[in-house]
This record gives sequence, C-alpha cells and structure tokens, in this order.
Amino acid sequence: MTTADPAPPPPMRLRELVFGAACAAAVRAAVRLGVADTLDDTPMTVDDLAAAVKTQPHTLRRLLRALACQGVFAENPDGTFEHTEMSRLLREDDPHSLRYIALWCTEPWTWNVWPLLDEAVRSGRGVFEDVYDREFFEYLNEAAPESAHVFNRAMTTSSEQSARDVARLLDLDDASSVVDIGGGQGHVLAGLLEKYPHLHGTLLDLPGVVENADPRLREGGALADRAEVVAGDCREDVPVRADVYLIKNVLEWDDDSTRRVLANVRGAARPGARVVVIENLVDDTPSMRFTTAMDLLLLLNVGGAKHTRQSMTDRLTDAGLDIQGIQPVNAYLHAFECTVPG
Repeated sequence: MTTADPAPPPPMRLRELVFGAACAAAVRAAVRLGVADTLDDTPMTVDDLAAAVKTQPHTLRRLLRALACQGVFAENPDGTFEHTEMSRLLREDDPHSLRYIALWCTEPWTWNVWPLLDEAVRSGRGVFEDVYDREFFEYLNEAAPESAHVFNRAMTTSSEQSARDVARLLDLDDASSVVDIGGGQGHVLAGLLEKYPHLHGTLLDLPGVVENADPRLREGGALADRAEVVAGDCREDVPVRADVYLIKNVLEWDDDSTRRVLANVRGAARPGARVVVIENLVDDTPSMRFTTAMDLLLLLNVGGAKHTRQSMTDRLTDAGLDIQGIQPVNAYLHAFECTVPG
C-alpha cells in the first residue's frame, strides 16, 4: 500500500523539491489519461483502470504509486486504488474541479520557460518572447490554440469558483451600479447581480474576451436587462461611471500598466465611489506556496508580479485612493476596499 511519507529530513526534502517537475507531470498525465474521471466511488484494480483508460497496467501502477505518495489517489491493502479529496478535484464533473487549472500550469510552454527563471531574475523581465519570438497572449491565440483553450477553461473555472466568495464578501446594498474591470467572461459580475436584484452592472474587457461573456449577461440572458457588456482595454480607458469599481486579478502586469489602469479608474469615478481591488498576495496568506509559484510564472510569461500587502497598498495610495480596509476573500485572495476622495 502506498501512503504519503511523514515530513522528511532536509536532505530528502530538497531531493523531493528538485523532482517537483515529476509530480506536476504525473498530475498532468493522470488528467490527460482520464484516470480521475474513470475512477468513481468504487475502488478499481490497476488492470481494470488500465483497460478503461487504454494504458499498460504496469506503467499505470507506477504513475498511481507516485501520485498516491502525494495524496492524489490512494492505494488500498488489496492493491486497488480509490479517490482522495485531491484526486476528485481532477474530475471534470466535480463542482470544485481543478482539472483545467492543473493542465494550464503544466502546458508545454511552461516546461520551456521554467529553466530560464535565473535569467528572468537576473534581468527583471519576462523571458517568454526570448523563447517564442512573440508576446505571450499573441502566442497563445495565434500559435497554440489547444493551450489557449486550456487557459480559457482554467480562467473560467477560477472565476466561477471565486465568484461565490466575492459575492459573499461584498456588501452592495447601498450601491446602484458596479463595473467589473477586466472581468473576463463576467462570472463575478453575474454572481453579484444575482445576489443584488436592484443592482446594474457593466462588464469591461477586451473584445475577444467579452464576445464569450456569460450567457446570463448577454442579450436574452436572465440578467441582460441589468447588465451591459463593454469591449475595451482598461489600460487605455475606463468609459464607465459607477458606484463601485471592481478590479480582480488585473493589477499583475508591469507597474506602468497598473498605474494606467488605476489612473483611468480615478478619471472615471465620481468622488466617494468605491474601488475594490482583489488580488492574490505573496505574503500574509495561508497559501504562500501557491501564490509565490504563480508570482514566478507571471514573471516568466508576461514580466508581471503578484503583490505583497505593502506593494499593493503603495500602488493604491500612489493612485490617490483612500484605503478603508483589507480583508481576506478566501484562502488565496484579499480585497482592498478603497474610496475615491472628494
């Protein structure tokens, strides 16, 4: 029976860390093979699993053994395998599924840029263009459609799951209008409109993003009479006046882009308007291993960065916003509640 090891001594822990790519690759392989989707509530033998996912039994056992050591799947004394809380998250039908996020973090391009992290640290800029001769999103949309699809599904999954937490956190009883800046397909906005029947909302994002907006927000949708979808680049303009401006996981680009977005919000907002910035932090959070890893990946692919509490505070203050409070949204997101001074 394969079980997770107790905390290893430092030399073995370091060995495990430098083999981290093997663990990530194993998770990716399990997703692509459909192991989690095939395994249901009843434990299965390796032979039966292998037949179902069309692999060799002896190599599938090796894959499952490596994952079980990490708590992804569990091996029983009789040699069968069953789900764990983590492995269920790899199922496509799980309500909290991380299937596409697992694929996104292990896409082929990631294996080519991670080895250049030292160069990114040395230069302070992204290295993606050095490898692929084009900007990150240009590459995704023009040269890697499968990876772009995985990215879009991963971002949709993340937005859908965090939307519930954002709607639970924000009190918009006294607001009549909200705009979600860089709000993707609008899952967060839709969640807020469903919670607050008096609220009118605007989704602002790039044309190629909002054309796939949540059906609830589009013409004929359940929320369409209280929603407007606006195509635009928030770094160039924020052409919306509202009581509340929501900016979630947007201020992760270079500092110039962050300054431009916040300046555009200041230019559009009336005095007293609320500006709620929601970000992953790389400090003061129980999920630092996750957020610091994302921070390094942002450096590699777009030259961006996750924020510390202080760096986010500094940028909001420099933009002329008054910070009223900071509170956790969930285990990996924090909300900075600000107002526009009079």
